[in-house]
Amino acid sequence: MSVPADTLTSLEAVHAGLMAARRGDPLEETLARMLASWMLGKGALPDRLGLLESDFEAMMYKHFPSYDTTLFNASNGDMAAERVDELADLHRLLDRHRTGLSISEKWMVDIVTAGCMGSDHLWQDLGLWCRDDLSRLMLENFKPLAQRNVKNMKWKKFLYKQLCETEGIYTCRSPSCEVCADYQQCFGPEE
Repeated sequence: MSVPADTLTSLEAVHAGLMAARRGDPLEETLARMLASWMLGKGALPDRLGLLESDFEAMMYKHFPSYDTTLFNASNGDMAAERVDELADLHRLLDRHRTGLSISEKWMVDIVTAGCMGSDHLWQDLGLWCRDDLSRLMLENFKPLAQRNVKNMKWKKFLYKQLCETEGIYTCRSPSCEVCADYQQCFGPEE
C-alpha cells in the first residue's frame, strides 16, 4: 500500500464504515477507497468526486445504501473552467470505451475525468491507495481501452496519448517508446 502511515488508520476507519454499508459489487472496494481519501482531503477530486449531486446520491444508494451521506463534507475544490474542452475530450474517450456491464461505469467516466484534472499520478489524484487499484478500475470499467495499455504506460499519460492519437496529433519526439529518452517518465514506477 502506498498511503502514508500517519493517515492509514483514519483511511482504514472511514473505509471500513463504507465497506460495512456496501451491497457487494466488486467496484465498491475501489469506490470506498476513493471516498475515504476524498473525505479526508486526499487526492484531487472535487465535490462529490466530480459527479452531479443527483448522480452522487444515486451512486451512493446503489453501492452504499446504508451509509450516512451527511458525513460527507469534504471538498477539494472545483475543476478549472479553462480546461472544459479537455474535460469534454476525456469524457468522450472514456465513455466510448466503457465495458458495458454496469450503470456504475457512467459514474466512473465522470470520476476518472475529474481525476485527470489533478497534477499528480492519476491513482493519487483519484484518492486510490496504489496504482493497482487504478489498473483494476480501468480494466473493470473501461476494458476495451485498458487492454490497449499493453506496455503498462502510466494511466494519465496513456489517456492523453489516446486523445492525441484520436486527433491525429503525435507530439512524441521518438518514433517508438522503447528508444525514447523520456521512457521512464511514461513507463517507470509511480511513487
